[in-house]
Amino acid sequence: MNANRRKFLRHAAQLTTGISLASLPGKGMATAVLDKTTHRPLSANDTVRLGVIGCNNMGWSNLRSILNHAGVACIAICDVDSNVLNNRAAELEGKTGKKATLYSDYRKLLENQEVDAVIIGTPDHWHCLQMIHACEAGKDVYVEKPIANSIEECNLMVAAAQRYNRVVQVGQWQRSDPHWISALDYLRSGKLGKIRAAKSWAFTNYGRNFPVKPDEPVPAGVDYDMWLGPAPQRPFNSNRFHGSFRYFWDYAGGLMTDWGVHMIDMVLAGMQVNTPLSVSATGGKYGFPDSAAETPDTLQVLYDFGDFSMLWEQSLGTAIGPYNRSQPGVAFTGNLGTLVIDRNQWEVYPEAEEGKFLTDALPVQSNFTRGLDQHTLNFLECIKSRQQPNCTIAMGRDAAINAQLGNIAYRTGSKVFWDEKKNTILHDARAHELTQAQYRTPWKLPEV
Repeated sequence: MNANRRKFLRHAAQLTTGISLASLPGKGMATAVLDKTTHRPLSANDTVRLGVIGCNNMGWSNLRSILNHAGVACIAICDVDSNVLNNRAAELEGKTGKKATLYSDYRKLLENQEVDAVIIGTPDHWHCLQMIHACEAGKDVYVEKPIANSIEECNLMVAAAQRYNRVVQVGQWQRSDPHWISALDYLRSGKLGKIRAAKSWAFTNYGRNFPVKPDEPVPAGVDYDMWLGPAPQRPFNSNRFHGSFRYFWDYAGGLMTDWGVHMIDMVLAGMQVNTPLSVSATGGKYGFPDSAAETPDTLQVLYDFGDFSMLWEQSLGTAIGPYNRSQPGVAFTGNLGTLVIDRNQWEVYPEAEEGKFLTDALPVQSNFTRGLDQHTLNFLECIKSRQQPNCTIAMGRDAAINAQLGNIAYRTGSKVFWDEKKNTILHDARAHELTQAQYRTPWKLPEV
């Protein structure tokens, strides 16, 4: 790996302010900062002991991936749905032959001094509190993307990782996938000439059937108040629960913060930029106006980065996207050709002049690796080496900020101007308000 590539993987804007954590309701962990020297140092031959917080979907996928590697064991799992928790506990025992300690409250898991690191796979609105409390408790963290449900929370998470000197890997796993790395290396080779525009998209074959449902009793075995956590108090509705929570602003940001964070991150990585100068958006519930979702099914967002533009496009329920791709992807348009990448392949479309290609034609480059496994392996290696992982919390913040700005521009109907140095939206009080976290009492946002 060359020096530029190592520098690229380590790149992260760092905040230098400290954090003072406010107390939490009910049974909570102490707010005193733990002495780093009390934590078990890990050698290359030691087993990393994991806990999982939120084990229904991606939390479980991440655990299954990390257990493919040597030198790791899952000793604790937590979920507010006891049905999910018990099923996963049985699966884990069947896979490893060992029982894990079970928790319904993540704070109790974090008090377990045997746990070296945690995987956070809860809904987006929980990531900030759980990641910061894990860092405070001396745990390294693998946190799902998007890292948070507001820009304010994202910045707190970067500050916490630095203050507590923790390894934090964000689940934007294309950063570890040789397929994507090779494509972006080609991009930076200059063979496409000046890059003037980028495109990122997610056209999905799901999202057609999401009817409005009445509120209902909380299912047996679910601690619904804990599931809501800092989100607003609302009656239980299955539309807002497992999986489909992401289509409601209280907990997430729709396709933009789901697939958008993955694909926009690859544009940021390829162009080596952080945040845009301005963002404008248009869209709505055009395809399925009667859907229960609050977030749009159709959206186009235009980002101005000063010397190139990026377009984000999303479409629920229509599987064929740009360049006839059935996978979310990205494209970079240069003066000499266009590079198109998705998880299955990357290829180059050369420009031509007077019957000659302006850049070399290449065969389609197919993907034969499993990027998630590479990403979880990198996390394990960094826990032991104390090096920065391939997708730092600052990289996760930048991707999340871009996605949040797109949603803010859509929700306000205004062009949003971003000041990277001041880390704020300019001249728009309503848009600025949407960058802030709103926590339900008695939950409190950590103070910076």
